[in-house]
Amino acid sequence: MGAKSQFLQIRVTPREKALLKRAAAAAGQDLSTYVLARAIPDARVRFAELIDALGAEDHRYALAELNDLLTALGAAELRDAVADADLGVLSPFLRNYVAAMVEQAAHARNVAAPAWTRRVPPLDTPWFATPLEGLRLHLLRASPVPFKRRNLFIDASLGSRV
Repeated sequence: MGAKSQFLQIRVTPREKALLKRAAAAAGQDLSTYVLARAIPDARVRFAELIDALGAEDHRYALAELNDLLTALGAAELRDAVADADLGVLSPFLRNYVAAMVEQAAHARNVAAPAWTRRVPPLDTPWFATPLEGLRLHLLRASPVPFKRRNLFIDASLGSRV
């Protein structure tokens, strides 16, 4: 996360400010930290950081960390964490992989996938997780539906490690 260089001012009543100050003190935080943590929860910040990391490094590690994050979140946390995503700098492959992971996590938690996932067009050509021709039939059958719809054929999905 970058250095804080912007200022945000909101208007509240004296009573609202007093309530916020008491809540912040009870949480052991200053007022800005308290309000910011509620407006942008840690899971949303972490999701955005991992999306950024996908464009900057070996994507396997960032995808593994994204897997861990999505697996650990409950339904409400997931819905909030993945509500928005800026995938613009990612390759079509990574956009689809992230969208499929989020769709799979949403399905597992019985919540609707965020609207941005529907705006990610599927890959034009199939991508297989292995170059071995003999395993492709297995991948065609075993891949979770969100991945298949995106022309991604994998052996393991959310919550799994290979």
